Amino acid sequence: MPRKVVFTATGAPEVLTVRETPLPQPGPGELRIRVQALGLNRAEALYRAGTYLEQPQLPATPGYEAAGTVDAVGEGVTGFRIGDAVDSVPAFDQNDYGVYATHALVPARAAVHRPIHLSAVQGAATWMPYLTAYGALVEDGHLRPGDHVLLTAAASSVGLAAIRIARRIGAVPIATTRTRAKTRQLLDAGAAHVIVTGEEDLPARVRDITGGEGVRTVFDAVAGPGVNTLAGTIAPGGHLIVYGRLDTRDTPMPGQDTFAPVSSRFYTIHEVSRDAQRLRRGHAFITAGLADGTFTPAVDRVFEGLDSIVEAHRYLEAGTQVGKIVVTVTD
Repeated sequence: MPRKVVFTATGAPEVLTVRETPLPQPGPGELRIRVQALGLNRAEALYRAGTYLEQPQLPATPGYEAAGTVDAVGEGVTGFRIGDAVDSVPAFDQNDYGVYATHALVPARAAVHRPIHLSAVQGAATWMPYLTAYGALVEDGHLRPGDHVLLTAAASSVGLAAIRIARRIGAVPIATTRTRAKTRQLLDAGAAHVIVTGEEDLPARVRDITGGEGVRTVFDAVAGPGVNTLAGTIAPGGHLIVYGRLDTRDTPMPGQDTFAPVSSRFYTIHEVSRDAQRLRRGHAFITAGLADGTFTPAVDRVFEGLDSIVEAHRYLEAGTQVGKIVVTVTD
């Protein structure tokens, strides 16, 4: 019997339950995926808690990233056949589609073919991190060979993908972490430098690393008042790109007191995933990196079965992971 994760009230991970459900039927433009693995995202935890950009329409099922095989094809869908190995990408609202299930419906435009050498677990750990970093750093030309880029919360799956993307295009990734515990893993992932923000003066270290020039780009997952400190690390004409909100306080406009020549903007993966041409280019870029070994899916921990979803969300919220948390679907 098909099953899915449901919550009927917002709150802590314990609001998530697993229920039997009728087999969903794909409508026009949709695919049904027989799910083998799920990639977890902080956006899903915020959605569950009722603090995300979209308020859940209860009862709700969370989830953006499902890896599996095409199980049924809706009317008008081309390019996919039953049995194809596919992964979903975040290109929809969770109120419309939620993939924490044994059988998930997704719009065909939100599915990509998984490279043949990737497992379902690896597929669930690839697209959100790499597409997020690709869109911010590559698609709009914010990072070039030889540029320095500062990456906050660099031990996240997106941060690790950004390190590898920077390396692939010849840029110099500078990773930040709050404690020394993740330093070795960040260096092993390809960071040229690691700054421990709980112990070191961030602007001073960046000046030292860059010979006083500053970085061309800051790719920030934190937001909040700390962006003023980040802005002080950016070279004139550089960019601050904020893609997360780990700090829920108001985010000021950097440079408002000094009129520093820094461009700042908020960014989400949807700028790539909901644009067919950008998604096509991102898929080609990432697939090429996977093929030559430059890119590797970073999996921190794998939980087995939908019934482990509460434990997996608790682990997600603990914030100790380096890379992606994946839940396999064995039902």
